[in-house]
Amino acid sequence: MTRVVAGSRTEMSERPQDTAAGSRRCLGNERQTATATEEPIGPQPSLLMEEVVRKENLIRAFKRVRANKGAPGVDGMTVTQLGDHLREHWTRIREQLLSSTYVPQSVRVVEIPKPSGGTRMLGIPTVLDRLIEQAILQVIGPIFDVGFSEASYGFRPGRSALQAVEQARKYVAAGRRWTVDLDLEKFFDRVNHDILMSRVARKIKDKRLLKLIRRYLEAGLMTDGVVSPHTAGTPQGGPLSPLLSNVLLDDLDKELERRGHCFSRYADDCNIYVCSREAGERVMASVTSFLERRLKLKVNRAKSAVGRPWKRKFLGYSVTVNKQPRLKPAPESVKRAKAKIRQITRRGKGRNIHRTIEDINLFTRGWFGYFRMSEVKQPFDVLDQWIRHHLRKILWRQWKTPRNRAKMLRRFGAWPETAKRATSNGRGPWWNAGAPHMHAAVTNERLFEWGLQSLLGMQRGLSRAT
Repeated sequence: MTRVVAGSRTEMSERPQDTAAGSRRCLGNERQTATATEEPIGPQPSLLMEEVVRKENLIRAFKRVRANKGAPGVDGMTVTQLGDHLREHWTRIREQLLSSTYVPQSVRVVEIPKPSGGTRMLGIPTVLDRLIEQAILQVIGPIFDVGFSEASYGFRPGRSALQAVEQARKYVAAGRRWTVDLDLEKFFDRVNHDILMSRVARKIKDKRLLKLIRRYLEAGLMTDGVVSPHTAGTPQGGPLSPLLSNVLLDDLDKELERRGHCFSRYADDCNIYVCSREAGERVMASVTSFLERRLKLKVNRAKSAVGRPWKRKFLGYSVTVNKQPRLKPAPESVKRAKAKIRQITRRGKGRNIHRTIEDINLFTRGWFGYFRMSEVKQPFDVLDQWIRHHLRKILWRQWKTPRNRAKMLRRFGAWPETAKRATSNGRGPWWNAGAPHMHAAVTNERLFEWGLQSLLGMQRGLSRAT
């Protein structure tokens, strides 16, 4: 059958299980389908700016900004200086906000490396603008959130990336063993301001607030002391940016729901689950057309693909090929973890081994905290071995000379003849770190006694606790 999408006829012929009739099989399909013309809720629509500058709202926003800390913006003001600045200038700032004369300052731009390579542009507003954005967010966030899709998990109260991953696993377990993996190219840099503001205006009727949000979108970008105009995008770093991204992509959610698709979205990461490659190819083509024509967003065709869920990743996770799939860290996630461990151990060449172990534990606890839903032990075992190998390599290097290495091996229990042969093998530190003499001297148990925490041990402990 054919449907009219975004003013054009798009071929949507699909197998029955991938159409709206089949959507009843989707898990968690009790989605709210708020219409685009839904009226705003909460405070009076024309008096939202008064809610933004209300004392109780500002105190809550101030506490959040102070707790988040963060670097200063272009004016150099720190979070600790914000309180004194407000005491002196808030009356004037409040009047400007209510009279639509307040103009945000430029956003300081820094580039941070992306885990997958390249850099991401991070915008750092001034602490005053962060406060005002947070105050706006607290007022308009609940107005929009009530109408968002149940399949949207990013930057929403009570929702998380791990919930999105678990929902994706359920779709695969239900027999939808093909995924349409969509990657939006430089999403936060390409958001069209006119399209976004038209979506915001569906529920926000206070023209002063609309004008202020527009000014935040168009605030200039300062790079190396030079301010350039900002004609598109929502720079990551401001409190409003995540909500605005959800407002724009809610159109995508509603379109996918209208078509009866099973999907899980976290910010600009969206996976759609279907029952065949053919259905996936059709969905990829039609959704790409929708995004590029309707929302003026660009799909990265090099990174987007239709494939098996166990060969793709979603929010760092992948699944096993089993009929009842199990979650596991994706190979790319394990690779990035190894790179981080290599970076930590490289700093440990001249340091006390216990200090290096503390740094590794700090990283692995955070890494496991995110991947704690993994039901597969192999990635944790691989990383544990990788860490222990690097620690033994550090010790071998620190011992430096053959004489001292033989001495240390004997101290840790090696036979004198074994220690002598080991230190004259002519091999490098990496080879010796994996050799029997280092495993016998610096045992796993000894490393655990020195404080090393095992990822596999964390997983087993979590399994016993649950």
